[in-house]
Amino acid sequence: MLEQILALGIFIALFAVGAIRGVHIGVLMLVGAAGTGLLLTNMTVDDIIAEFPLAIMVLLAGVTYFFAIAQENGTVDKIIDWALEKVGSSAILLPAVFFLITAGIASMGAPLAGLVMMPVGMQVARKYGVDHALMGLAICFAIGAGGFAPTSLYGIVTYSTAHDAGIDLSPFLLFGIAIGVYLVMLVVAYAMYGRDLFTKKSSSASARAAGSAELGAGETITNDAGGAGTRGSGISRGSASATKVAFGEDEDDEALFDSSSTSSGTASAPFSPVQILTVVLMVALIGTVVVLAALGQEPDIGLLCFLFGAILSLVDPKTGKAALPKIDWSTVLLVGGIITFVGVLQTMGAVDLLGEGAKAIGSPLIAAFVLCVVGGLVSAFASTTGILAALVPLALPLIAAGGVPGWALIAALGVCSAVVDVSPFSTLGATVVATAPTEEKSRLTAILVKFGMSMVIIGPVVLVGGLVLPAMVF
Repeated sequence: MLEQILALGIFIALFAVGAIRGVHIGVLMLVGAAGTGLLLTNMTVDDIIAEFPLAIMVLLAGVTYFFAIAQENGTVDKIIDWALEKVGSSAILLPAVFFLITAGIASMGAPLAGLVMMPVGMQVARKYGVDHALMGLAICFAIGAGGFAPTSLYGIVTYSTAHDAGIDLSPFLLFGIAIGVYLVMLVVAYAMYGRDLFTKKSSSASARAAGSAELGAGETITNDAGGAGTRGSGISRGSASATKVAFGEDEDDEALFDSSSTSSGTASAPFSPVQILTVVLMVALIGTVVVLAALGQEPDIGLLCFLFGAILSLVDPKTGKAALPKIDWSTVLLVGGIITFVGVLQTMGAVDLLGEGAKAIGSPLIAAFVLCVVGGLVSAFASTTGILAALVPLALPLIAAGGVPGWALIAALGVCSAVVDVSPFSTLGATVVATAPTEEKSRLTAILVKFGMSMVIIGPVVLVGGLVLPAMVF
């Protein structure tokens, strides 16, 4: 038992050292897995390397490669521009519209790519009298919801790890649960910070409507935030670009957005042939996954993305080459290192030791609740992806002990680890504060601290009580 406890201590210590020193946790975990396996077990180097999750690596690399091409050839930017041109100026609907657009972007491999909408959303909120807290929360919620798509990072890590452990968790069910939770959170945010929008029109929107008749085609309206809009109901995205956003969760906030201080009032150009092909392949990817899943097959999303990426590369070799460095190798290493160490822990029986501890609690439901609270608390200050890769395998003993449906616990654990990301201590919350007007920063920080930290408890209460408990009963 001493070896198992020591190995678990090393695992936890590497997480802490990586967070404190800013060292890539995946690198530390690979080294730690090798050292632990060689010194405390009879495992060979080949045995340790065999624990590296090659299937997840192919999945992450393929998804991020395909959508990196879509960013490089301007398709993602074009989709954003087209969507914003179709948006009306109703202040009530704006947070919901930004939720939908951002969720779509976040579903394209890298959840944090949705942060491209944050500076735009803050400018729109100021112009149309929307509370910055409501707009910021709506965009954060959308990133979380889109991140659990079968084609995006949170979803990939969660359901792939579950499948590797023999747990039948449908990626579409996981996605549906996440969307449902975040939609409820959006309604709560509307109730807390958007009530005024239902009782009166914002003064800036009224002024815009009153003056619209005096504008000729092509004229623009400017505002004190530096934004501009075209005649009618279109909203320009300005200079914010999805290509400014790097994949992964360890980029500095400054790299995640630009100032968006200028906007274009002209209508966007039509989609180019390459961009049209990219959109067709995006639809084909989603359609293929849905059809195969409906037929009872298990589609390999990573290989499908490499196939469609290869097609785009043949059509436009320059863009395909430029997308290669944008494959999310950092996350591949992060997830791979953690899962490799967990594999060593499983081999030496350390994970089984945790299962005995879960049994000692007496109630599987309480144990599930505690695990979800731990996931949320740690994720509020650390990488959500890393927490998912670590805690999902460590939940297996509790599932094996019986009484807790595996699919329900894994889904609850995944969502509980993500809903806390509105905290200003995480990348999402920090970006909300950074892109807000100066006079709003202190207020937003206080709101996000309360909202994020409350999710550490509220999330497990809702997910365990509303998902795990019914699954246990029925």
